[in-house]
Amino acid sequence: MAKIRKQDALDYHAMGRPGKIEVVPTKPYSSQRDLSLAYSPGVAEPCLKIAENKEDVYKYTSKSNLVAVISNGTAVLGLGDIGPEASKPVMEGKGLLFKIFADIDVFDIEIDAKDPELFIQTVKAIAPTFGGINLEDIKAPEAFEIERRLKAELDIPIMHDDQHGTAIISSAALLNALELAKKKIDRVKIVISGAGASALSCAKLYVALGAKVTNIYMFDSKGLIGEFRSDLDEMKSFFASHKKEVSFEDAFKGADVFLGLSRGGLVNKEMIKKMAKDPIVFALANPDPEISYKDATSVRKDIIMATGRSDHPNQVNNVLGFPFIFRGALDVRATTINEEMKLAAVKAIASLAKETIPEEVIEAYGEKNISFGREQIIPKPLDPRLIYSVAPAVAKAAMDSGVAKNPIKDWQKYEAELKARLGLDNELMRNITAKAQSNPKKVVFAEADNAKILKAAQVSYEEGVAFPILLGDRDVILALMEEYNVELPEVTIIDPKADSEEERRTNFGKEFFQRRKRKGLTEYEAVKLMRERNHFGAMMVDMGFADAMITGLTRSYRSTVKPLLQIIGLEKDVKTVAGMYILNTKRGPMFLADTTVNLNPNASQIAEITISVAKTIRKLKVQPKIALLSYSNFGSSPGPDAEKMAEAVATLHAEHPNLIVDGEIQANFALNSDLLLEKFPFSTLANKEVNTLIFPNLSAGNISYKLLQQMTDSDAVGPILIGMRKSIHVVQLGATVREIINMVKVAVIDAQNK
Repeated sequence: MAKIRKQDALDYHAMGRPGKIEVVPTKPYSSQRDLSLAYSPGVAEPCLKIAENKEDVYKYTSKSNLVAVISNGTAVLGLGDIGPEASKPVMEGKGLLFKIFADIDVFDIEIDAKDPELFIQTVKAIAPTFGGINLEDIKAPEAFEIERRLKAELDIPIMHDDQHGTAIISSAALLNALELAKKKIDRVKIVISGAGASALSCAKLYVALGAKVTNIYMFDSKGLIGEFRSDLDEMKSFFASHKKEVSFEDAFKGADVFLGLSRGGLVNKEMIKKMAKDPIVFALANPDPEISYKDATSVRKDIIMATGRSDHPNQVNNVLGFPFIFRGALDVRATTINEEMKLAAVKAIASLAKETIPEEVIEAYGEKNISFGREQIIPKPLDPRLIYSVAPAVAKAAMDSGVAKNPIKDWQKYEAELKARLGLDNELMRNITAKAQSNPKKVVFAEADNAKILKAAQVSYEEGVAFPILLGDRDVILALMEEYNVELPEVTIIDPKADSEEERRTNFGKEFFQRRKRKGLTEYEAVKLMRERNHFGAMMVDMGFADAMITGLTRSYRSTVKPLLQIIGLEKDVKTVAGMYILNTKRGPMFLADTTVNLNPNASQIAEITISVAKTIRKLKVQPKIALLSYSNFGSSPGPDAEKMAEAVATLHAEHPNLIVDGEIQANFALNSDLLLEKFPFSTLANKEVNTLIFPNLSAGNISYKLLQQMTDSDAVGPILIGMRKSIHVVQLGATVREIINMVKVAVIDAQNK
C-alpha cells in the first residue's frame, strides 16, 4: 500500500474547500421563480401534503436517499476515544464512500454524548430527517444497546457498520472458503481473537449460517471466554460454552478457521502449523494482521487466507457491503435492516465471487485471469456488479420478511436504475489507477526542478504506478526535495548538461541527426540540442532508457510538442496527431478532441482523429459514442466547418459502420438525448448518451474544454497525445499536482499498450 505521510493527509483534507463533502442543489435556482418554488411561497405546498400524509416526505424531499452517519467518537478506527470533533474526518470519509459506490447522500453527525441514553434520545430526535442511519465508531458494549434500542424505537433502516460490516463480508468469504475446503460449517472448529463489537457480530452471523457455538473458541484480552469466567457481559456470555480454560496457542490445534479482529503479531507460524487440513485464516487486524500473509502462506501451502489489506488476495473490506445494503433498504423503504437482509447480502456477495469476472475488473487489478478459488473467495471492491447484485438481494429480503413499505415490482427496471445511478467517472479513474499499478513503468519527468513535478513524482512512485527519472540540475532538485519534504528513495536524477552525460548526449545527437539531416539540421546542432531536457528525455524514451515522459508544465504547448514530434514521430499508419481531454463530469466521463494540436483540420483529418480517439477510449474500457460538433444540425446551416464535419461523418459511416458516431450537430442536441430523439430521430446518436465530442477546429476545442473545466469544476485528465509512436505526454501549462499524477497514470497505461 502507498505510504501516507502525515502532511499529505492533512493537505488532502485542508486543500480548497476544507473537508471531503458538500451539499449540492438538485433543482434549478437561477431565477426568482425558481427561488419562489424552492422556498416561499411555493414550499408551502409540499409542506401541506406531508402534514396530511407523513409518507409523502419521501416524495417531496431528499429523505428517500439520505443517510445519517452518526458517531460519538468513542472508538474511532484504531485511535480509540478521541471525541466527536476528531471523528468528523472519518464520518465525512464514510459519506464519500456511500456516494461514490451507491449514490447515497449523507449528512455526517457527530454527537457529544457518551451516555447511551442521551445518545439514543438525540438520534431519535433527528431521525425524521433521514431515510436511514449508519452508526459508526461507537465503543462496545454501549454500541450494542444503542443499536438495539434505536432499531426497536425507529422505523427506518439502522446499522452499526463496525458490528455488522465485517461480519457480512467475512461470512461471505467463509462460505466460499468452506466450499473450497470441502468442509461443513456446522462441523468446523473456529478460533476467534478479539471479542469487541465486530468479533461478536461475526460470531453471531456465523452461528446464523450454521456454526455451532460449542465449536467457537473466542478469546478476549483475559483469555478464553468460557463458563468459568465471572466477568462476562450478556453478549460475551452467549459464547461461554466451554467448561475448561484453553490457552490461545493450544486452541489452534485442529482448528479449521481462525478469525482475527484484535491486533497484529498475535499469531505465529507454529500456531498455523497446528491447524487442520486446508486451514481458513482471516487475519483482519489493520494495518498489521495477526499474522502476515507471507508468514502464514510460507508454512501452509493449503491455506485459504484473507486480510483487511488491499495488497494481498481476499481483502475483507466493508465497502463491499454497507453502501449496497443501505441502497437496497432505502429503495424499498425498509423499516429496519434485519437478519434476513444481512444474510441475503452475505449470500449475494458470496455468489458474485463465483461468477465469471468481467474483463475490466481483471485488467483493473493487473491480472491475467481472476476466477473463483483460494485467492478469490470474495469480490474485488472495484467490481461494478456489486451495486446490482447486493442491493436487489437486500431489497428482496426486506420484501419477503415484511419490512418493505415500497416493494419493487419491475426487477429489470430496478437493475437498470442501479446501473444508471453511478456514471463511470469514479470507476474510470479507479480503473486507470489500478491498471497503471499492475505494470508500473519508468517515467521521465523533464521539468524536475519544479516542486509540483517533484510532488507528482513522489505520489506516482508511492502509489506504485511509476519509477521516476528526474531531469535537471542535481543540486537544485535535491534542494527542492529537502525544502518540500519530497522522499524518493533510489531515484534516478540526470542532468543532460552534465559532463558525465557527454557520451549519451553525443549518441542521442547522432541518432537525431540521422533522422533530421535532410531537414536542415547539422550533427553539431543535433548534439547541442541534447542539452535541452525535452530533447534528451524524448531520446531516452525513444532509445529504451525509459518507457514514458511527462513535460509541458512550464512551457507553451506548441514549443513543447515540436521536438517531441521530431524525435518520437507518429504511430504506423497515423498521419494526424491529436490532443484529447477527459473531463470527469456528473454525467460520467466526457472525451474531447482535438483540443491542443491541429489548427484547422480537414475532413479527412477529422475522420482520422475520430478513429484514433475511439481506439484510445476503448482501451480505457469505455464504449465511445461520438458527436462531430458544429453550428449546424445535419445541413441546416451551410458553411465550410459544417460541410467538412458532414463529410467526415460520411467517411466514418462508410468505412467504420460499427462506430457510434454522427454529425454535424450542435452541442446542445449532442448532449440532450431526449431533444435529439424528438427533433432528429434518424440520427445514430438518438436515444444514446454521447460521451465523446469532436470539434471542427482548435479554437472551438480549446475554448470549450477550458470553459467546461472552469465552470463545472470538473476533474480533468489531459491533454492526452494520441497517435504518437511512444508514450510522450504534455501537461497543460500550470497544471495541478493532481492533474500531473493523472497524466502519469495515463502515460503508464499508454506505455503498457505500446
